Amino acid sequence: MNAPLTPTALGVGEARARLSELTVVDVRTPGEYAAGHLPGALNVPLDRLPSALPALRRLPAGELLVVCASGARSENACRLLAEQGVTALTLTGGTQGWAADGHALRRPESGARAGWAMERQVRFTAGTIVVTGIVLGLLHPAWLLLSAGVAGGLVFSALTDTCGMAAVLARLPHNRPRAADLDATLAELDRRTAAPRD
Repeated sequence: MNAPLTPTALGVGEARARLSELTVVDVRTPGEYAAGHLPGALNVPLDRLPSALPALRRLPAGELLVVCASGARSENACRLLAEQGVTALTLTGGTQGWAADGHALRRPESGARAGWAMERQVRFTAGTIVVTGIVLGLLHPAWLLLSAGVAGGLVFSALTDTCGMAAVLARLPHNRPRAADLDATLAELDRRTAAPRD
């Protein structure tokens, strides 16, 4: 099966109108999800998507909406799902576009961890490494290669629309779902896909 090069995107207005009939999966980290997500969205981080495949395969085509912060990770998720025979839609502009259009975001009940968006974590980490390289470069010029390496990585990231630093940061404990949280999400996804559709 050939995966589509560009996943089908829903605009915010169309997604809002169809929200009650869609299963929304948010592929951001748990901290990003806790900071605000679409109503009814289930959090399955991008790297944990394979664990949700059995339930996602039971959804009729056109009923799965994958979202992230801006749309880049959800497009990647749609491509990965297409390779597994699962048709998914992506939200144009992601959660940021949803909020910018004036729609409310939901937050989990108390006790959930809110955190920085992945883009903010990447900017902070990259900036810290660059400043460290410059400061250490005052001691020995070879340290300036650290800053140059980050700059090269950012250029590569922009050209390929990928981010190795984000992939590494997503593996840190504060960005990982708790096993119980992921199990509960997968159970809810199973419940939703097993329920008869009107």
